[in-house]
Amino acid sequence: MSIDFKGSHYPKELILHAVFFYVRYAVSYRDLEEILAERGVQIDHATLNL
Repeated sequence: MSIDFKGSHYPKELILHAVFFYVRYAVSYRDLEEILAERGVQIDHATLNL
């Protein structure tokens, strides 16, 4: 099975990284926003509605 990232506003690697943290550690969108900010990615938690 292949995931289609066509039309995504963010790189595939960033999306997969965010999904990994969200699923693996069961963090909130606000926590995920902070995790990504620590890695230099400025994104609003509302954008992360996976």
